[in-house]
Amino acid sequence: MEYAPVIGLEIHVELKTKTKMFCASLNDPDEKRPNFNICPVCMGYPGSLPVINHEAVRKVLLVGAALGCELAEVSNFDRKNYFYPDIPKGYQISQYARPLCLGGKLKVGGRDLRITRIHLEEDTGRSQHVTEGLQQATEGERSAQGQQAGVHDPSGDFSLVDFNRAGVPLMELVTEPDITSGSEVREFAEKLRLLLRYLDVSDADMEKGQLRVEVNISLRNKEEEKSNKFGTKVEIKNLNSIKAAASAVDYEVKRQSELLDNGDVIHQETRGWDEFKQITFSQRSKESAHDYRYFPEPDLPELRFSAGELEAIKQSLPELPEQKYDRFIAEYKLPAQDVDLLVNDPPLANYFEQVISELGSWDKLSHLTRPAEEPVQNASHIEPGRHFAKLIKLSANYMITELKRRLNEAGLELKANKITAENFAELMVRIFHQEISSSAAQTVLEEMFISGKDPEEIIKEKNLGQMSDSADLQAIAETVIADNPKAVEDFKGGKTEAAKFLVGKIMLATKGKANPSVAQNLLERLLK
Repeated sequence: MEYAPVIGLEIHVELKTKTKMFCASLNDPDEKRPNFNICPVCMGYPGSLPVINHEAVRKVLLVGAALGCELAEVSNFDRKNYFYPDIPKGYQISQYARPLCLGGKLKVGGRDLRITRIHLEEDTGRSQHVTEGLQQATEGERSAQGQQAGVHDPSGDFSLVDFNRAGVPLMELVTEPDITSGSEVREFAEKLRLLLRYLDVSDADMEKGQLRVEVNISLRNKEEEKSNKFGTKVEIKNLNSIKAAASAVDYEVKRQSELLDNGDVIHQETRGWDEFKQITFSQRSKESAHDYRYFPEPDLPELRFSAGELEAIKQSLPELPEQKYDRFIAEYKLPAQDVDLLVNDPPLANYFEQVISELGSWDKLSHLTRPAEEPVQNASHIEPGRHFAKLIKLSANYMITELKRRLNEAGLELKANKITAENFAELMVRIFHQEISSSAAQTVLEEMFISGKDPEEIIKEKNLGQMSDSADLQAIAETVIADNPKAVEDFKGGKTEAAKFLVGKIMLATKGKANPSVAQNLLERLLK
């Protein structure tokens, strides 16, 4: 029988704020010391009172505006009651009846995938079950780690809780069950992550737990695809990457299909994902919905927003990824593949536009693109001329390939790049005007990457300037012609290899500094 998957997502996002959701403790995802960024409020000490982080609220509303959600004029926080060791208060401050955002959509593969709600809550602490992480360790190693943590258990079997994450602002986005495949899960999560980064609400780094994807999946008969009938829901948790989420969905569709074909029953349960075996596995049954006994948080006021405040949120939206993509295609005339690579890396896209703006300030460029009496003010609004378009493409190529390669090899982010936009633009102009050869350009770029020096200084230090004046090369070319009569005869006979040979001799005589195309043209002129 053919089945139709019904898939919904629950995505948790840690927001980028200075402090936690309801207290003044720092929100620092890079803090390695356990239980360092904590205080009586996020630890739930008796008598402590929460205070709402307004920046976290604004950021959730910003996401909602970008996704076309209905922004709430009235909202409130609720207590979600359940006990777990990493929840210090015995309840979590969340939202239930009146979330900040309702509805909305995200376009994936030409379809609008609907969003149910986006709400704001506080994150839990982080549990570490040491036995699971030390299965291969010796008994002595496990015991030593236990003593270091202040746990005196000779067996080395214990659990630890770090409350640094407890109370961090956490946005939860819930979708409608509109998704039908692992590839759609991947695209949805990737597009949402990129949007979050453009809005600067979260770094959305899954390795740091800043973005967590949970999948709800069931199957129904293909014939019932347009009905409201659903199969038995299975939830998949502990997905540590977008790729894992997509792979888990594809596996689960196959697993459930085989069970149904064999006449077996799908059990409502929570499953995990084994990255090594590439399979899901049962964690616990979930026969009925948990009663969290939600009620309005008595220690926090109701949130009320005027129409003007909500409109100001919408007006503050920056240029979003799809808008930037369309503009880059229209303004810079770059191939779609290059634009994809730039737009999907927000810091690189910003750096690219800074470089393009700097290109327009060079005198050598200005007279090629615009009349002298009309100087370039803002390159991002120039209708690219033939030469400027080539410079843009050259800059994009060097940025996407050479600069990115060096950053990746060094394990650095773009913010650690020592090459200023002005110096990068200068190098592109010098390459474009053939002041240096392509091999010399690599040497200059490498030195710029290491030291941050400007191109002119490096070219002078290393004597890398290219000889592009035929008058400077004529004497050398005449000597090469005189010393290689057989190659000259072959050259006149139209043999390509002879032409390469003679140009190579000029390059050798100039230690690689001769402009190959100038050398070729000079030979043709001298041997007419």
